[in-house]
Amino acid sequence: MMIYNLFLNILISYLVGSISGSLLLGKLKGVDIRKSGSKNAGGTNAFRTQGFHFAICVVLIDIYKGYICAKYISTLKLIHLNQVNNDELSLLICGFAAIMGHIYPVFYNFKGGKGAGTAVGMLLAIYPISVLVAVISWLIILISTGYVGLGTIIGSMIIPIQLQFSNHYFEYYHFFSIILSILIIFTHNSNIKRMIQGNENQFKKVMVFKKLYNSS
Repeated sequence: MMIYNLFLNILISYLVGSISGSLLLGKLKGVDIRKSGSKNAGGTNAFRTQGFHFAICVVLIDIYKGYICAKYISTLKLIHLNQVNNDELSLLICGFAAIMGHIYPVFYNFKGGKGAGTAVGMLLAIYPISVLVAVISWLIILISTGYVGLGTIIGSMIIPIQLQFSNHYFEYYHFFSIILSILIIFTHNSNIKRMIQGNENQFKKVMVFKKLYNSS
Protein backbone atom coordinates (compact mmCIF):
# COMPACT_ATOMS: atom_id res chain seq x y z
CA MET A 1 0.00 0.00 0.00
CA MET A 2 2.89 2.35 0.73
CA ILE A 3 4.19 1.81 -2.80
CA TYR A 4 0.77 2.62 -4.29
CA ASN A 5 0.54 5.79 -2.24
CA LEU A 6 4.03 6.88 -3.31
CA PHE A 7 3.17 6.15 -6.95
CA LEU A 8 0.07 8.35 -6.73
CA ASN A 9 2.07 11.16 -5.16
CA ILE A 10 4.69 10.88 -7.91
CA LEU A 11 1.97 10.99 -10.57
CA ILE A 12 0.34 14.06 -9.00
CA SER A 13 3.75 15.75 -8.72
CA TYR A 14 4.45 15.09 -12.39
CA LEU A 15 1.06 16.53 -13.37
CA VAL A 16 1.61 19.61 -11.20
CA GLY A 17 5.06 20.01 -12.75
CA SER A 18 3.46 19.78 -16.19
CA ILE A 19 1.54 23.00 -15.54
CA SER A 20 3.72 25.53 -17.35
CA GLY A 21 3.75 29.01 -15.85
CA SER A 22 4.88 30.63 -19.09
CA LEU A 23 2.31 28.87 -21.26
CA LEU A 24 -0.50 29.38 -18.76
CA LEU A 25 0.21 33.11 -18.46
CA GLY A 26 0.88 33.22 -22.19
CA LYS A 27 -2.66 32.02 -22.88
CA LEU A 28 -4.01 34.90 -20.81
CA LYS A 29 -1.79 37.29 -22.77
CA GLY A 30 -2.38 35.64 -26.13
CA VAL A 31 1.25 34.64 -26.73
CA ASP A 32 3.22 31.40 -26.90
CA ILE A 33 6.88 32.03 -26.01
CA ARG A 34 7.81 28.71 -27.61
CA LYS A 35 7.31 30.46 -30.95
CA SER A 36 9.78 33.28 -30.25
CA GLY A 37 13.27 33.85 -28.89
CA SER A 38 14.99 30.57 -28.01
CA LYS A 39 11.60 28.82 -28.32
CA ASN A 40 11.93 27.52 -24.76
CA ALA A 41 9.12 27.75 -22.20
CA GLY A 42 11.43 28.79 -19.36
CA GLY A 43 11.93 31.98 -17.42
CA THR A 44 14.93 33.29 -19.40
CA ASN A 45 13.08 33.18 -22.70
CA ALA A 46 10.02 34.67 -20.98
CA PHE A 47 12.18 37.63 -19.89
CA ARG A 48 13.72 38.12 -23.32
CA THR A 49 10.44 37.97 -25.20
CA GLN A 50 7.83 39.31 -22.74
CA GLY A 51 9.68 41.42 -20.21
CA PHE A 52 10.50 41.40 -16.50
CA HIS A 53 7.02 41.29 -14.95
CA PHE A 54 5.87 38.39 -17.10
CA ALA A 55 9.12 36.52 -16.46
CA ILE A 56 9.09 36.96 -12.67
CA CYS A 57 5.56 35.55 -12.51
CA VAL A 58 6.69 32.59 -14.63
CA VAL A 59 9.70 31.93 -12.41
CA LEU A 60 7.65 32.16 -9.20
CA ILE A 61 5.13 29.64 -10.55
CA ASP A 62 7.91 27.29 -11.61
CA ILE A 63 9.61 27.53 -8.20
CA TYR A 64 6.33 27.05 -6.34
CA LYS A 65 5.58 23.87 -8.31
CA GLY A 66 8.78 22.23 -7.16
CA TYR A 67 8.29 23.42 -3.59
CA ILE A 68 4.74 22.17 -3.05
CA CYS A 69 5.47 18.82 -4.69
CA ALA A 70 8.50 18.13 -2.49
CA LYS A 71 7.10 19.69 0.68
CA TYR A 72 3.43 18.76 0.62
CA ILE A 73 2.40 16.43 -2.18
CA SER A 74 5.08 13.95 -1.11
CA THR A 75 3.28 13.63 2.25
CA LEU A 76 -0.24 13.06 0.88
CA LYS A 77 -2.01 9.97 2.17
CA LEU A 78 -4.52 9.26 -0.60
CA ILE A 79 -4.77 5.60 0.28
CA HIS A 80 -5.59 4.86 3.93
CA LEU A 81 -2.38 4.00 5.73
CA ASN A 82 -1.26 3.73 9.31
CA GLN A 83 1.98 5.47 8.34
CA VAL A 84 2.31 8.87 6.63
CA ASN A 85 4.48 8.77 3.56
CA ASN A 86 6.85 11.63 4.40
CA ASP A 87 10.31 10.10 4.34
CA GLU A 88 13.22 11.89 2.69
CA LEU A 89 13.24 9.67 -0.38
CA SER A 90 9.60 10.56 -1.10
CA LEU A 91 10.45 14.28 -0.91
CA LEU A 92 13.25 13.87 -3.44
CA ILE A 93 11.31 11.61 -5.82
CA CYS A 94 8.22 13.83 -5.85
CA GLY A 95 10.41 16.89 -6.36
CA PHE A 96 12.12 15.20 -9.28
CA ALA A 97 8.76 14.18 -10.71
CA ALA A 98 7.75 17.85 -10.75
CA ILE A 99 11.00 18.75 -12.52
CA MET A 100 10.41 16.07 -15.16
CA GLY A 101 6.86 17.34 -15.59
CA HIS A 102 8.22 20.83 -16.17
CA ILE A 103 10.72 19.60 -18.77
CA TYR A 104 8.34 17.13 -20.44
CA PRO A 105 4.82 18.43 -19.72
CA VAL A 106 2.06 16.04 -20.70
CA PHE A 107 -0.29 19.00 -21.25
CA TYR A 108 1.98 20.66 -23.84
CA ASN A 109 3.16 17.82 -26.09
CA PHE A 110 6.12 17.17 -23.75
CA LYS A 111 7.80 20.44 -24.75
CA GLY A 112 8.57 22.48 -21.65
CA GLY A 113 11.33 24.40 -19.92
CA LYS A 114 14.76 23.36 -18.69
CA GLY A 115 13.83 22.57 -15.12
CA ALA A 116 15.99 25.05 -13.21
CA GLY A 117 13.18 27.04 -11.56
CA THR A 118 11.28 23.94 -10.46
CA ALA A 119 14.56 22.46 -9.18
CA VAL A 120 15.07 25.57 -7.03
CA GLY A 121 11.62 25.03 -5.53
CA MET A 122 12.42 21.42 -4.70
CA LEU A 123 15.73 22.40 -3.11
CA LEU A 124 14.05 25.14 -1.04
CA ALA A 125 11.77 22.49 0.43
CA ILE A 126 14.55 20.02 1.17
CA TYR A 127 17.81 21.89 1.88
CA PRO A 128 17.48 25.69 1.51
CA ILE A 129 21.17 26.45 2.13
CA SER A 130 22.04 24.70 -1.14
CA VAL A 131 19.83 27.20 -2.98
CA LEU A 132 21.76 30.09 -1.44
CA VAL A 133 25.07 28.57 -2.54
CA ALA A 134 23.74 27.87 -6.04
CA VAL A 135 22.24 31.36 -6.45
CA ILE A 136 25.47 33.06 -5.34
CA SER A 137 27.41 30.95 -7.85
CA TRP A 138 24.83 31.76 -10.54
CA LEU A 139 25.08 35.50 -9.87
CA ILE A 140 28.89 35.47 -9.99
CA ILE A 141 28.88 33.67 -13.35
CA LEU A 142 26.09 35.90 -14.71
CA ILE A 143 27.77 39.21 -13.88
CA SER A 144 31.11 37.84 -15.08
CA THR A 145 30.01 36.38 -18.42
CA GLY A 146 26.43 37.51 -19.07
CA TYR A 147 25.43 33.90 -19.72
CA VAL A 148 22.34 32.79 -17.78
CA GLY A 149 22.63 29.20 -18.97
CA LEU A 150 26.27 28.91 -17.90
CA GLY A 151 25.40 30.33 -14.49
CA THR A 152 22.62 27.76 -14.12
CA ILE A 153 24.92 24.90 -15.10
CA ILE A 154 27.68 25.99 -12.70
CA GLY A 155 25.15 26.58 -9.93
CA SER A 156 23.81 23.04 -10.29
CA MET A 157 27.35 21.61 -10.27
CA ILE A 158 28.25 23.52 -7.11
CA ILE A 159 25.51 21.84 -5.05
CA PRO A 160 26.99 18.29 -4.91
CA ILE A 161 30.43 19.82 -4.29
CA GLN A 162 29.06 21.91 -1.43
CA LEU A 163 27.42 18.83 0.09
CA GLN A 164 30.83 17.23 0.44
CA PHE A 165 31.54 19.78 3.18
CA SER A 166 28.22 19.43 5.00
CA ASN A 167 26.71 16.69 7.12
CA HIS A 168 23.30 18.32 7.48
CA TYR A 169 21.34 16.89 4.59
CA PHE A 170 19.15 13.91 3.73
CA GLU A 171 20.76 10.53 3.18
CA TYR A 172 19.95 10.35 -0.53
CA TYR A 173 20.40 14.06 -1.24
CA HIS A 174 23.99 13.92 -2.47
CA PHE A 175 23.17 11.22 -5.03
CA PHE A 176 20.09 13.10 -6.24
CA SER A 177 22.04 16.36 -6.42
CA ILE A 178 24.49 14.71 -8.83
CA ILE A 179 21.59 13.41 -10.95
CA LEU A 180 20.03 16.88 -10.89
CA SER A 181 23.29 18.47 -12.05
CA ILE A 182 23.56 16.01 -14.95
CA LEU A 183 19.92 16.70 -15.86
CA ILE A 184 20.46 20.49 -15.86
CA ILE A 185 23.54 20.11 -18.07
CA PHE A 186 21.50 17.93 -20.44
CA THR A 187 18.61 20.39 -20.68
CA HIS A 188 21.09 23.20 -21.36
CA ASN A 189 22.92 21.36 -24.14
CA SER A 190 21.68 23.89 -26.72
CA ASN A 191 23.15 26.71 -24.61
CA ILE A 192 26.46 24.86 -24.42
CA LYS A 193 26.52 24.43 -28.21
CA ARG A 194 25.78 28.13 -28.78
CA MET A 195 28.48 29.17 -26.30
CA ILE A 196 31.00 26.98 -28.12
CA GLN A 197 29.90 28.47 -31.44
CA GLY A 198 30.07 31.98 -29.99
CA ASN A 199 26.44 32.94 -30.65
CA GLU A 200 24.83 32.47 -27.23
CA ASN A 201 22.73 35.40 -26.01
CA GLN A 202 24.35 37.50 -23.31
CA PHE A 203 22.85 39.90 -20.78
CA LYS A 204 25.59 42.46 -21.29
CA LYS A 205 23.94 45.03 -19.02
CA VAL A 206 24.66 42.89 -15.96
CA MET A 207 28.33 42.25 -16.78
CA VAL A 208 29.61 44.39 -13.90
CA PHE A 209 33.19 43.12 -13.94
CA LYS A 210 33.59 43.92 -17.64
CA LYS A 211 32.25 47.44 -17.10
CA LEU A 212 34.66 48.02 -14.23
CA TYR A 213 37.57 46.71 -16.32
CA ASN A 214 36.67 48.90 -19.30
CA SER A 215 36.31 51.99 -17.11
CA SER A 216 39.67 51.49 -15.38
